[in-house]
Amino acid sequence: MSTPRPPGGGLSYRDAGVDIDAGDALVDRIKPLARSTMREGVLAGIGGFGALFEVPKRYREPVLVSGTDGVGTKLKLAFQLNAHDTVGIDLVAMSVNDILVQGAEPLFFLDYFACGRLHVDTAAAVIGGIAEGCRQAGCALIGGETAEMPGMYPDGEYDLAGFAVGAVERSAIIDGRAIAPGDVIVALASSGPHSNGYSLVRRIVEVSGTDLSADFDGRSLGQALMAPTRIYVKPVLDLIRSVPVKGIAHITGGGIVENVPRVLPENVTAEIRGDSWDLPPVFRWLQSQGNVADAEMHRVFNCGIGMVIVVAAADAERTVAHLNGAGEQAWVAGHVRARRDSEHQTVIP
Repeated sequence: MSTPRPPGGGLSYRDAGVDIDAGDALVDRIKPLARSTMREGVLAGIGGFGALFEVPKRYREPVLVSGTDGVGTKLKLAFQLNAHDTVGIDLVAMSVNDILVQGAEPLFFLDYFACGRLHVDTAAAVIGGIAEGCRQAGCALIGGETAEMPGMYPDGEYDLAGFAVGAVERSAIIDGRAIAPGDVIVALASSGPHSNGYSLVRRIVEVSGTDLSADFDGRSLGQALMAPTRIYVKPVLDLIRSVPVKGIAHITGGGIVENVPRVLPENVTAEIRGDSWDLPPVFRWLQSQGNVADAEMHRVFNCGIGMVIVVAAADAERTVAHLNGAGEQAWVAGHVRARRDSEHQTVIP
């Protein structure tokens, strides 16, 4: 049997649906964005087969800390609202906040952007957000991949992933092992749902029938739900240099009750006072429109607390003052006590 031949001559990459010109145009847009994030240690960044980074010489015994994540189904709202300029901040935030909990300074970030058909303006807006997130975190965007894969994604949709690498002195790693009964839990406010729980968020929006353009607390509901994830890197690293921090938890998927135990010794429980903060409007709306139980709210969402920091009781007041002075909204949210039998390690009475 003979092999079928393409009519009218051979096929090209363009015939497969790949827009080479768009790829070249995007590279031209990306390079200045990446340059705006450069910092000490970058030896070679965007453009080569691999990026080169030298750990800053001020580290005596550097330990590298890495984290990877995506934006999840929050992207579905971005597509619906045609709002692509902040999901890149979310992407960076999810990884740099994760490595921050061990005391690591984010050094560099790489991203992966995949789509069915490349729309230069959309991709540039997304990568512009990634660059902004890197600037907020003080890390360099030194590489990434833009994959155009016809047939894999509906036109106008894309997926995002990324990873961050940071460094911490071996002697300064924060691992929670020093946490003991009597310690205090300091909460840092979130900017909204961040990038977690959006499958439930989207379901609540659907069931409620609420228009995403409807006015909500001085902005549209869509804008409230798309608020970019807060990046805590600079104020928390500055805090670590002046206060002996015992443990840090980034409140992501699993909410408050599943993330705080990740940094606790097995013999203690974190008791967080539910009356120590007011549930922000966006979470009140989600709870009321979805008829979501308190326990489910605490398991799925950050509920207004994006990060918690555990310190000795004697350091609690200056920790709160330091963070508030750096522009964060921080407060004492609870304390650590001895664990009772096999109770859950985070309780919100």
